[in-house]
Amino acid sequence: MKKKNIIGMIPSRMGSTRFPGKALATIYGIPMIGHVYFRSKMSKLLDDVYILTPSKEIMDYADSIGAKWIKDGKKEYRGCSNATADATIEIEKRTGKKIDVAVMIQGDEPMIVPKMIDMATKPMLKDSSINVVNLMAPIRSEEEHNDPNCPKVVVDVNNFALYFSREPIPSKKKWAGGSYPKYKQVCIMPFARDFLIKFSKMRPTPMELVESIDMNRALEHGYGVKMVLENEETYCVDTPDDLKRVERHMNDDRLIEKYAPKKSS
Repeated sequence: MKKKNIIGMIPSRMGSTRFPGKALATIYGIPMIGHVYFRSKMSKLLDDVYILTPSKEIMDYADSIGAKWIKDGKKEYRGCSNATADATIEIEKRTGKKIDVAVMIQGDEPMIVPKMIDMATKPMLKDSSINVVNLMAPIRSEEEHNDPNCPKVVVDVNNFALYFSREPIPSKKKWAGGSYPKYKQVCIMPFARDFLIKFSKMRPTPMELVESIDMNRALEHGYGVKMVLENEETYCVDTPDDLKRVERHMNDDRLIEKYAPKKSS
């Protein structure tokens, strides 16, 4: 069987509404986007990794670390999946090779562990009917469950997504005093190449707009989103407080030693 061409793509921009400039905010002396890039490069399944950005500052940083980048030339922000679809076509033009799987890796996930990328990608390699995969992880606190910056997901018995929300789902009204499954979306999303292009051309849907989570677009159009459970304790960065929390959790991180041996605080 021919080996699939699997490319990691990291959308990143300076104009975040909740934390402007966060992509280059440093964690132990390394910009956040640098942590995501270096750790993604350690994946066993990715053939290459690109940073996707409209921001010259991020392009300049990518050049400084030898990272490949693609300019997102659209004037308005249209979502990470759209930028990934555009980049897929551009990379194919540059390389002359068709991409089989485009793995979208959010640029605000500096605690990413390489095996998480591999875990998310493997279901697509085993089952060609799967169009898109997301990782999910247990929600570990009430604070996280109630945080609107943390996208939540509920799944069916086969771990396909039923719904994504920024509200605390499922409802805890009938689970008072007990434990119940609570999962958050972890933004590592492998797409089958052709589905990604098709997905990027679909009109935004009501629940996608209400929740500001583009995976609801796939659900509303009747496509399954396969979820894969992972148990790494990772946190994304949406605010300056998130950055401080991530830095605390990365204090003893062994992966940093592989790309920044002289970690400094």
